[in-house]
Formats: sequence, C-alpha cells, structure tokens
Amino acid sequence: MLDRKPVRQSGAGSVLLIFLLAGCVTGHAAPKPIGPGLYAYISDNDSSANSTFLVGAKGILVVDTGFDAKEGGKLLQAIRCVSDLPIQYIINTHYHRDHQGGNSIVGRAAVVISTDWTRERTLEVSKSQVANDLPHFRSADVTFQQKLTVYLEPYSAEVFFSGKAHTSGDALVYFPQQHAISMGDLFLNRSSPAMDQGSVENWIRILDQVLTLPLDAVVPGHFELGTKSELQRFRDYLNDLYRQV
Repeated sequence: MLDRKPVRQSGAGSVLLIFLLAGCVTGHAAPKPIGPGLYAYISDNDSSANSTFLVGAKGILVVDTGFDAKEGGKLLQAIRCVSDLPIQYIINTHYHRDHQGGNSIVGRAAVVISTDWTRERTLEVSKSQVANDLPHFRSADVTFQQKLTVYLEPYSAEVFFSGKAHTSGDALVYFPQQHAISMGDLFLNRSSPAMDQGSVENWIRILDQVLTLPLDAVVPGHFELGTKSELQRFRDYLNDLYRQV
C-alpha cells in the first residue's frame, strides 16, 4: 500500500514517489511533489483552477479548491493519496468560482482564508447563484488586509495582498521553506492574462516583487507547473503588452 504520510525524498526516491502518486489517482491528475511536504495539483480540466497543498505534522493547508463539487472531489482524492490528516485551512486566492467552488467538499470543517475584498465579493456573487450551486460556494471565515502567516509545523505559509491586479483582492501564498509560491491567476503559464476589476500596472509591480523571492516552483492558476524563468517571461509579456497598448 502507498504510505500516506508526508514523504521527503530526492533523486530516485522522488521518481518512485511520483510514480506511486500517479497510480493512486487513476484517471485524474496526480499531485506533484514540489518541496518538503508541499504538492502542486495541476488540474486536468482547464476550466478549473490548479491547487497547492501543504502537509504539516498535524494537518493540511490547501490553496484553491477547483470549480465545483466534482473538481473538488478530484482534488480531495489526490490529497488523500498523500495524507489522511485533517484539512485545517483553505486559502482562496480570489473570488472566481473556479478557485473556490470546491471549498465545502475539500474541507468542510476547514478555516477558509481570503482577503477582505474577496470575501465581500464572494458574498455578493453567491446571492446571484442558483440554489444548486450554493452548498459548495463558501466564503471566508478569516480575512486579512495585507499579510497573514499560517503556521503548519514544521512549515509555514506567508499569505499576502499587494493591491489590485487580476482582481481587486488577489492573495499570493509563499512557502519559504520550499521556495515555492501559489500565484492564483496572477500567473497563467504559457497563456495570455485576463483581468477582472484590477490593475495591469500594479500587476506588473507585484510580479516584480515576487521575482525577488527565492523560487524553485511557481504554481499558476491554470496550466502546467512553472519555474521562475517562466514567471519572468509572463511578466515581460504583460509589461510589453501594457506599454504597447
């Protein structure tokens, strides 16, 4: 059987772990180890967001939960291939349904975290949803304005908001021990960006800020797992587009 405890391996051990995880979620995307206790879930449905999850000693933190109950269930299956620990925290990077539609499925008892603006906008949107959509469309229990640190021993996650970009309330989640970051839709790998109620100029500034961090893995809101060089390419594209327009 697959050991569901957090696995910290390198070299040949990492290859074996990836192989075992791929077999655990037959027919769906397998979690990708990107650092000690940290995994990227790259959705096999481009209409549903990618996710990131951190496995600590006593619980799990999840960033974004997918479009709906079905996609949230697929994510939960991938998480359970790694650990049976309780999901204690869910962080939603922004209010779009494809990033938080699976909240109640993935972590029914979890504490949901977002920016102040994202919670307010989520409540506004939920009022306009049909009744069948509401059970899984859950707003935040805890909000923040600028920065919040979640401790999941022996790791931590730094959640921060630096102003309007893709929306007016985008949260980024940096994992300092793993040199990895979950970007939400502030980064779409090999894809043209899209903007809601945001700011292109500030978006570029935020990307410049992120690029100063030590980074080995960059989880985009959609499409394949990225690197720092691919994030730089995305930033340069967005900057060139902005200046030419």
